[in-house]
Amino acid sequence: MINTLDIVAFCDEITQKNNIPDFEGSVNGLQLENHGEVTKIGAAVDAGLVPFQKAVERNIDFIVVHHGLFWNPPIPICGIDFKKINFCISNNLAVYSSHLPLDCHPEIGNNIILAKKLGLSVDRGFLQFEKNNIGLLAKNQLSRVELKEKLNTLFPNGCKSLEFGTEKPKMIAILTGSGQSAVEKLQDEGVDTLITGELKQNHFNFAQENNLNIYLCGHYATETFGVKALAKKISEEFNIPHEFIPTNCPI
Repeated sequence: MINTLDIVAFCDEITQKNNIPDFEGSVNGLQLENHGEVTKIGAAVDAGLVPFQKAVERNIDFIVVHHGLFWNPPIPICGIDFKKINFCISNNLAVYSSHLPLDCHPEIGNNIILAKKLGLSVDRGFLQFEKNNIGLLAKNQLSRVELKEKLNTLFPNGCKSLEFGTEKPKMIAILTGSGQSAVEKLQDEGVDTLITGELKQNHFNFAQENNLNIYLCGHYATETFGVKALAKKISEEFNIPHEFIPTNCPI
């Protein structure tokens, strides 16, 4: 069996946790400790009760998540918060969260993996948060028809497309998860095409009025890549099994 804190140190180093500022309250890193030993790694997008229950059913005792337990200032541990934390403690399940560090990582980040799966060539970073790029720009050779076909193949629930830009964009912006912060920055970069997870309704009008192509593939779906990749890295480093826990969230 492997020591929990050895895995935590490995994750902290590979994600560069301490060098990537995140949104207030995200609390990247080990969020809940177990008894100190790990036999199997799990990965899930969200720190939800159901993913935790499925992890325990699969004999997982260390789970990597993208959206962690804590996003707010300290709150009373009551209701569902108590149920989740009590369940993990009672079942010896450690929880490790990595949010922005696992979006912008150059090897196992959600953005870079999505770009590679689409066969795009990364050009440079895009959309700075606290001096770090949380998205990327990639060179493109695909037509909109080909791009949409690839996205619909890659994502089981398909993608929603707003196509008001060029029919064969030379450069594509990628920002997994929520793309709200990216839409109004596209034209600053001379880009008219964005692949992201989700947006607000008003962005339809913005895309139409500013001649943009936007492909919405699901917040959850676009953020499955990083946790899978990190769990695999841990598995290879410590020679223990790993498993992804899907919840098939359609949002």
